[in-house]
Amino acid sequence: MEAAEDKLGQRTDAFFVGDVLAITDWFIITSGRNNRQVRAIVDGVEEAITRAEGPKPVRIEGRDTLSWVLLDYGFFVVHIFTDEARDYYDLERLWRDVPRLEQSA
Repeated sequence: MEAAEDKLGQRTDAFFVGDVLAITDWFIITSGRNNRQVRAIVDGVEEAITRAEGPKPVRIEGRDTLSWVLLDYGFFVVHIFTDEARDYYDLERLWRDVPRLEQSA
């Protein structure tokens, strides 16, 4: 979440979906104003996880269009949207009943 916000990710949220979804434990959702910013967020997240010696992504989807990039790290998945795509798919609505990670200020 910090890596996304360091690259000016907007409305960054984390949802614990592990109790209702068998494929992962966490969804992290953030967005950028345009494709260039989405690319910067994707690169920043990948760099931060590599620097922290975290896992390698199992799968990356959407890097060709940059309107919705999905970084699948197994136990967590990072969704990086343009603002328009995020509003259209509205994943927060789908996951509104699961616990959300509260960030400290």
